[in-house]
Amino acid sequence: MKIELFVPCFVDQLYPETAFNTVKILEKAGCEVSYNTKQTCCGQPAYNAGYWEQAKEIGNKFLNDFSETNYIVAPSASCVGMVKNGFNDLFTNTMVHNKCRNMQSNIFELSDFLINVLKRDYFGAELEGRAVYHDSCSGLRECKIKAEPRQLLAKVHGLEMLEMKDTDMCCGFGGTFAVKFDAISSAMAEQKVNNALEMEADYIISTDLSCLMHLDGYIQKNNISLKTMHIADVLANGWLDY
Repeated sequence: MKIELFVPCFVDQLYPETAFNTVKILEKAGCEVSYNTKQTCCGQPAYNAGYWEQAKEIGNKFLNDFSETNYIVAPSASCVGMVKNGFNDLFTNTMVHNKCRNMQSNIFELSDFLINVLKRDYFGAELEGRAVYHDSCSGLRECKIKAEPRQLLAKVHGLEMLEMKDTDMCCGFGGTFAVKFDAISSAMAEQKVNNALEMEADYIISTDLSCLMHLDGYIQKNNISLKTMHIADVLANGWLDY
């Protein structure tokens, strides 16, 4: 199966190892992965800020950077959610309407793709410790992902998964929300981190590095003994045979 990899701009710039681990996982699952180096952004920052014309320009580039026929997989529910939902506002009843719809049908967040398309939930990963899973707003509400990451994490050797309180509540990031309403945003991060600490967790795991970046900022600022990990980094951890 041929896969086109979509690496969100902030993952490319700040967390490239997660992108490499995504490739490793897909290849271990038997996929042929291709990556278009001309790709940039899905347009979500401009879209969320109300600059729809600029978002449309970036979105058009996205539609030209990927094909209509292959699966497109990304380690980000937030960016996949933008393509699946935000693009409706930008491209419905335009000249690229059908092209957009085809891509929307073929784009998947990583855990969604592994479980629901490839039907794979075991990759031989190992990670010692206790962990909680954070349901990102985009993953849960835009991509309808809930059971998929939990099914994958349940098969990681040495990892004890726990359900923390209010796991489906927002972490407080919300893109520019964290800048415009920093006090509220920080309080929401504090609540999420405290819920993880109540479970005596070693890790907070999620499908979205934007959430994890926000939570890790609060963790580092307050010298808290807690780590954040993207699910791709967990699933690629501890391999002996790659």
